[in-house]
Amino acid sequence: MNKLTPQEERVILHKGTEAPFRNEYDEFFADGTFICRRCNAPLFSSESKFNSGCGWPAFDENYPNAVRRETDADGRRTEILCANCGGHLGHVFLGERLTNKNTRHCVNSLSIRFIPEGKEIPPTLHE
Repeated sequence: MNKLTPQEERVILHKGTEAPFRNEYDEFFADGTFICRRCNAPLFSSESKFNSGCGWPAFDENYPNAVRRETDADGRRTEILCANCGGHLGHVFLGERLTNKNTRHCVNSLSIRFIPEGKEIPPTLHE
């Protein structure tokens, strides 16, 4: 697994949330792939990213089998985790009608890393 900063550990390993509107990828729109910061697994294409106005990066679709969903401890929200390493990504919301897919993966920038189109994606790491 990749070495994480204390802030990344707080979000990815301890299910924290970063501040809205002050994170790396909220207003970021470039062509490429978003990978898990902990294990490098490809999670989202830039084609699925949209501006939801929520303050965090939003995607309406993940790569097949890349993201696992679990009911939050509060029973009200659905947490999303990297299917490879189990790292906390954020939450998924359905039925908001923000895109045709009617899905918003609300993701912490600290949980992902961007690989520009044309650059090699690092190998996925396994425990």
